[in-house]
Amino acid sequence: MVKVLPRLAAFGLGCLFALGQPPFDLWWVAVAALVAVFWLVDREAIAARAGWIGWLFGTGYFAISLHWILEPFQVDAAATGWMAPFALAGIAGGLSLFWAGAFWIGRRLSPTPFAIAVVWATVELARAYVLTGFPWGLLGYLWSSTPVAQWHTVLGPHGVTLITVLLAALTMTALKSNSLVRGLVTVAGFLALWIGGVLLTPHASDVDNRPVVRLIQPNAPQHQKWDPAHIPTFFTRQVDFTAQLPSPDLIVWPETAVPNLLHNAGPAFEVIADAAQGVPVVLGIQREEEGRYYNSLVTLDATGVPDQVYDKHHLVPFGEYMPAAGLFAKFNILGLAARAEAGYSSGPGPQTLDFGALGIALPLICYEAVFPQDVNGAPLRPDFLLHLTNDAWFGTSAGPQQHLQQARLRAIEQGVPLVRSANTGISAMIDPAGRMLEAIPLGRAGFVDVPLPAPRPPTIYSITGDTPAILALVAAFAALVAVKRRRPH
Repeated sequence: MVKVLPRLAAFGLGCLFALGQPPFDLWWVAVAALVAVFWLVDREAIAARAGWIGWLFGTGYFAISLHWILEPFQVDAAATGWMAPFALAGIAGGLSLFWAGAFWIGRRLSPTPFAIAVVWATVELARAYVLTGFPWGLLGYLWSSTPVAQWHTVLGPHGVTLITVLLAALTMTALKSNSLVRGLVTVAGFLALWIGGVLLTPHASDVDNRPVVRLIQPNAPQHQKWDPAHIPTFFTRQVDFTAQLPSPDLIVWPETAVPNLLHNAGPAFEVIADAAQGVPVVLGIQREEEGRYYNSLVTLDATGVPDQVYDKHHLVPFGEYMPAAGLFAKFNILGLAARAEAGYSSGPGPQTLDFGALGIALPLICYEAVFPQDVNGAPLRPDFLLHLTNDAWFGTSAGPQQHLQQARLRAIEQGVPLVRSANTGISAMIDPAGRMLEAIPLGRAGFVDVPLPAPRPPTIYSITGDTPAILALVAAFAALVAVKRRRPH
């Protein structure tokens, strides 16, 4: 019974840690849970037991924070509903292996909690890259609703994660030792993190005489989006929103907003151009080329002719394409999000689009906004991020809110505004400091005209990327290994 309680506690603390993510944003609960799990693992001298603590903590965290993964399987419940519990269990248990490894390796390296903190931050960085990466819900995101989020401009997400786990470990050691000095250092660390974030927050953006962007949100539920009986309703709704006066300087439709393939969309584009009355339009559409299908974004000129095309390059595994597709096809398991049976093909990579007086945009389609390294990999520094998404797959769960949170952090990291059009929400204009200037709520159809803020000067993170965080982690890891080798056995 004594051995069972720590494991139950680890799972429960992981569930509490998830409350730091949207829609809850209870960062103080998350910090307390983080400190508590360090206290829990500090009592485990055996590395294997420490690994179990990490795995159970992670399983609780990912099961709660990623519960929205159940939603896509309910769109066609008769065909895919049976997969939902296996998907949640698989993703929660699988991602938790990263954390189990961190706790196991950290405990083998050193009895100090700082070893686990360093390895934990390292595997969180690895989670953003390994097997195409899945950096959803990184540890440092617990601060996203606070001024601490501004540290992303300097440290990036992985630097913020490292500081967070080190402070949590320091807090645990201060509480354990009853040391006044350690306690004061801990308080000073948290104050520096918070006050520094306040000082890094820029003044409100001046939007006087700035170009106006119209965000379109048709609110097409996923189970109706591709239904021939409903397609005309949603298309007409977007056209009507597009035609409203006074005209803006740019109109943005969401991901896969046009029901045709690009080469068959000429008549639809003519209707859109007539409604736009000379205003350029950006929209999401699927296209086919040489038997390959792409999830794409196109810009239409004043006459409705496509003049710029971007193909999504970072695809959703098991959603937009199937790893080992031939094997899964035998069981009639296909990608959920892809309309084509073979799934989508990847585009060539990040690219920028030129919008004249509005500036240079970095297009992001759906899932691409969760990858800070992709946004930092643009060939040119953008003046704004252009994010088209269809979050109808996730209904009104926490998924759309977490997706917006991460897209907002990309704006902070780069110091540029975010223009976001989402099928069912949340469409929003975010300024370079992460402030939401305007938004259309989740589950509501509508449009909003909002000025496009000017970008800030390049941030430190936009210049250095993850390199400083990687170097810091490598140095810390090397120091731990060196100390272990010198320690008498």
